[in-house]
Amino acid sequence: MSSQEALRLAEEHNLDLVKISPNAVPPVCKLMDYGKYRFEQTKREKEARKNQRVVEVKEIRMSPSIDVNDFNVKLRNAQKFLTEGNRCKVTVRFRGREMAHTSIGQDLLMKFADDCAEVAVMDKSPKLEGRHMSIFLSPKSAKDIKK
Repeated sequence: MSSQEALRLAEEHNLDLVKISPNAVPPVCKLMDYGKYRFEQTKREKEARKNQRVVEVKEIRMSPSIDVNDFNVKLRNAQKFLTEGNRCKVTVRFRGREMAHTSIGQDLLMKFADDCAEVAVMDKSPKLEGRHMSIFLSPKSAKDIKK
């Protein structure tokens, strides 16, 4: 159909002539109410944004000489963050001579990851960056928990 004929047909039905694929030979066009189409498209995008979940990264800081009760408090907080669906970054900060004993911090982080194993998965193994050693924990999905 010629473009003039298509435009005449669109005007008769009070619709718009919209090019779907202009690079095709011959170009493909469609008769539609373009205003209504744009309105529905923005409505769909708005609905998709509303259902989106923003995942935050919560950080928990410790020192290698942390006491048992303080460790348990940090552990409970991390488990709460993970059950809410947030990722968790656990960091051990070394000060002064503690840098000579980074293995203590690594053991502490591995123990922390093992204690959170029922609700979380460890993304990265402990990594030393300057004076901080850290791991990332991600919440398990619902199907992982059932297994």
